[in-house]
Amino acid sequence: MPQGTSTDTPHDADASLASLAKRIRLTILRESKRAGVGHIGSALSVADIIAALYGHVMRVPDPASPGRDRFVLSKGHAALALYAALYERGWIDAGTLAGYCGDGTFAGVHPDHHLPGVDFSTGSLGQGLAFGAGAALAAKLSGSGRRVFVLVSDAECNEGSLWESVMFAAHHQLSNLVAIVDANGQQALDHTENVLDLSPLDRRWSAFGWHSHVVDGHNLDQLTFALAGETLSPPRPQVVIARTVFGRGVSFMERQIKWHYVPMNDEEYREAVAQVDQ
Repeated sequence: MPQGTSTDTPHDADASLASLAKRIRLTILRESKRAGVGHIGSALSVADIIAALYGHVMRVPDPASPGRDRFVLSKGHAALALYAALYERGWIDAGTLAGYCGDGTFAGVHPDHHLPGVDFSTGSLGQGLAFGAGAALAAKLSGSGRRVFVLVSDAECNEGSLWESVMFAAHHQLSNLVAIVDANGQQALDHTENVLDLSPLDRRWSAFGWHSHVVDGHNLDQLTFALAGETLSPPRPQVVIARTVFGRGVSFMERQIKWHYVPMNDEEYREAVAQVDQ
C-alpha cells in the first residue's frame, strides 16, 4: 500500500508488513526451487527491507506514474525478493513470476526494466547508486517531490564506483536519495570483513556527507521509521545501514556462504518452507 493510504492501526500495520515479508520469503523459496537457481540467501536477507518499502514507505500508486518514488535494486541477484513484491502489488502476474529464469522471460536472475515496476536494469555491482543519484538529481531539477531508494549490498561497498556516487550525491545535496545497505556480512565466496573490511560503515558514509542510520534490518518498525524519515536540514542524502542475517528465516541457510549460489533439493525445500510458513 502506498504511504499515507493505509487505515490500519499501528498493530494491524505491523502484522500486515510481517505477513507481506513472510509471503515474499515463501515466493523466493518456491520460485527458486521451480527454476533450480540459487541466490536464495541474498534474497531472503532483504525480504523485510522490501516489505517495508513496498508495503508502507514508497509512494507508488501506479508503476507508470511520473511522480512515483523510484527503487533501484543495485544488488540485482536478490531479484526474486523484488519480483515477489511486484506480484503482491499486482504489477506482474503469476505467469510472469512462474517464468523466473525461463526462456523468453524478462524475469531473469537480475531485474530487467522491461518488467512493470522495474525502473532500472541492474546486476553489475557498484552501479545502482549511480542510477539512483541520477534519478534523484533529475527529480530535484524538475521540482518533483519523488524520492529514490537504492538497495546495495555491503560487498558493493568494496566498489570504487559506489563511492564516486556517494560523493556526487553529497555534493548535489540529494536529500531525496536514500541508500539502504544490506549489511549481511557475506558475499559470493567469503565473509565481507575477510575480503575488504570497511567497518564501521555508518561512519564512512557520514564522512562523505551522508546522514547515517543503523537499524536491525529485520525489525519492521525500525525500518519503516528510518526509511520514511523527514528531509534533513541542511539537506543531504541518507543511508540506512540495515544489519541483516544472510538466509534469514531458514536455519540451515543462515550465515552459510554456500547458499549464495546453491539451489535446494526437494528435502531442503520442504524444510525451508516449513520453517518460514510456521
